Amino acid sequence: MAEASKPTIVRAFDSAAIAEAAALIAAGKPVAVPTETVYGLAADARNPQAVARIYAAKGRPDFNPLIVHVADLAAAERLGVFGEIERALAQHFWPGPLTLVVPRSAGCPVASIATAGLDTIALRVPGHRAMQALLAETGAPLAAPSANASGRVSPTKAAHVLASLDGRIALVIDDGATTAGVESTIVRVKDGAVQILRPGPVTADMLSAASGLPVTGVEGSEIVAPGMLASHYAPGKPVRLGATDFTDDEFGIGFGDVAGDYSLSDAGDLTEAAARLFDALHAGAASAKAKIAVAAIPVEGLGAAINDRLARAAV
Repeated sequence: MAEASKPTIVRAFDSAAIAEAAALIAAGKPVAVPTETVYGLAADARNPQAVARIYAAKGRPDFNPLIVHVADLAAAERLGVFGEIERALAQHFWPGPLTLVVPRSAGCPVASIATAGLDTIALRVPGHRAMQALLAETGAPLAAPSANASGRVSPTKAAHVLASLDGRIALVIDDGATTAGVESTIVRVKDGAVQILRPGPVTADMLSAASGLPVTGVEGSEIVAPGMLASHYAPGKPVRLGATDFTDDEFGIGFGDVAGDYSLSDAGDLTEAAARLFDALHAGAASAKAKIAVAAIPVEGLGAAINDRLARAAV
């Protein structure tokens, strides 16, 4: 069970808030902090008890590994083994919303609970000022999955964190809404290709251009990276996809010409839609209507990541 607590404190981002968050992390307590993708629930990845508190707060299945955030490529290479292609991808996309799954380095200090006992580690260098400030203040690699109860809609605002974790964690650093709106793209290099384990803001075309390799998906049910559970991002109501209109008992999430209670993008812009996706699902979950329906979203580019999240929400 998650540790009982008084209501979660919310602090606006500044140096004092970062110092307070770092002190909590040093004491083994996770804190919520924004990244450019979604708000993350951060703890020292080297401390197994602290990582366990992440799992406890989220109610997360223990076979689902966590992303470990570090300040730069040099810090990442102390934790994982990078080949030529992984290093090229890191240099091209970091800091930013790309997570690389690589073998753990010899003597890697990250607790095995953070990698779900795997011999690989998922690493990312975030681009957001709050997470970078926290990494600098703590001097620690930070395990940081999305700051929400497991399986619930991912948080893009501080209020979303409180919706499922209020009283379960000590602190949220509020630096406004995130920009990317969906979690990082997760990839590994295998068999002469870049495999997308989870789609995200870094698209297949971008990965191909940077690596010079073919880009593929991954087959089978093996859990090798975060976000690979079939049922995820559930808003707690039935979700219908590909809607062209909405019934009276459905909270309509529109896109382009299909109008609803909440529009992902009136202009049909996929970047805007990604940034608003989880906010829309939160709004649908909080509405009085019994169901949620979502307009069709194109699958090209960033639409692949949006459709991936929606398919998991509808399971």
